[in-house]
Amino acid sequence: MPQSPQSSESSLPPEYSRSPESVPPQGRSPEAASPRARPSPKPSARVAPPSANAPAPADPGRTETHPGRPHLTELRLSAFATHRGVGFPLGPLTLFAGPSGCGKTSALRAYEALARLGGGGEVGEVFPDPVACVPDRARPDAQRRRGFRIGCTADGPEGPVRLDVAVQAEPELRIVGERLTSGGLVLLETALRDPTRRSVQAAWHTAGSSPVTRAPLPDDRLGTALLPLRVAGKTDGQRQVLAAAEQMVVALRSVFACDPVPERMRAPVPIGDGRLLRDCANLADVLWRTRSECGRRHAQLVAAVRTGCAGTVADVLAEPLGDGLVGAVLDRGDRGRTGFGRLGDGELRYAALALVLLTGPGVLEVDPPGEVPAAMQTLTVLADGLDRALDVRQRAELLRLAARMCERGHIRLVGAVSDASWAERVEGVTVVHLVP
Repeated sequence: MPQSPQSSESSLPPEYSRSPESVPPQGRSPEAASPRARPSPKPSARVAPPSANAPAPADPGRTETHPGRPHLTELRLSAFATHRGVGFPLGPLTLFAGPSGCGKTSALRAYEALARLGGGGEVGEVFPDPVACVPDRARPDAQRRRGFRIGCTADGPEGPVRLDVAVQAEPELRIVGERLTSGGLVLLETALRDPTRRSVQAAWHTAGSSPVTRAPLPDDRLGTALLPLRVAGKTDGQRQVLAAAEQMVVALRSVFACDPVPERMRAPVPIGDGRLLRDCANLADVLWRTRSECGRRHAQLVAAVRTGCAGTVADVLAEPLGDGLVGAVLDRGDRGRTGFGRLGDGELRYAALALVLLTGPGVLEVDPPGEVPAAMQTLTVLADGLDRALDVRQRAELLRLAARMCERGHIRLVGAVSDASWAERVEGVTVVHLVP
């Protein structure tokens, strides 16, 4: 029986673990910092029980069908936006469900932020509005500092590996604490020692003549992503650190955040590189490329669109319109062709999401780790408003397609829906209910 998400104890350095929303001043005990700060009520969340034939939702210690591929099994929001002290299980297909304001979008935003940090992204680019990530009603400490904490667990060949990150949002945006652990062993730990310097003090596991190695790391990037540039791998301990860091980075990097915007999908687009953007505005350009590259996958797309769109659908293609432009159309057979500009919002979103599920990193605008074999990678699709504008038939067909593709192991889906009652009995779906 799956358990409800539990309060997530922070595994950050002690100086950041007591007060998630504020970083204690240097030289003071955690108890003395931010005396006015009080934790806000924790959001309610529960995991829906699976259907009789469905596998149990994933948890950090659960072995999945494809254990060799690094993947996230838990998202922890110790202190982020409306969330406080919660951990959410992530299965191959996970749906966050609940009414507006319950924190579905915030959860997906935290996942994407971790992914971008894992890919080496600079903290200012990842969090353009960091104050919006600070927990509600969080008050600054004596030095006017406030922040937030997020983390995750990645499973794979090295077993469960935990990553927890503390970010200071005010007065300056910086990463002030980070911890990477495996099997209860701290592999990397960073902490801000001197607020006047743009660096954190890092210590990583060595297990050689010295148990740890200490060195400064920049405070604007994730230390875990920088370890391959700093750790030589000469000792067993260093190799363990590198393996755990690689597993975490591989699990995080291959993420595609997708939210199709029908208004932008109707107009013709220039022929480009054929890589789908997150708003799917260049869907016609992608169809121009993919229709001739893989006949089998295109046939699967046509079958999916035929199921989810009204009327006869013989093919889905892009046709040249001159001046380097192409437009997406549905081939109706004897009834001619219908341009995407004439389709409804639900049909456009359905077609775009089906294409995303049936393709891979080479077609989507993602940056997977090129040094890792494709067989060891898993693409994770983040879909906010997954059921937006879809009718009952379309959302059911899309969920069945997603479950089938996720079962194969090369793709995972984390989506947000307003109501998941229609999805709870679909085999392989993990539903996390959020309540404001």
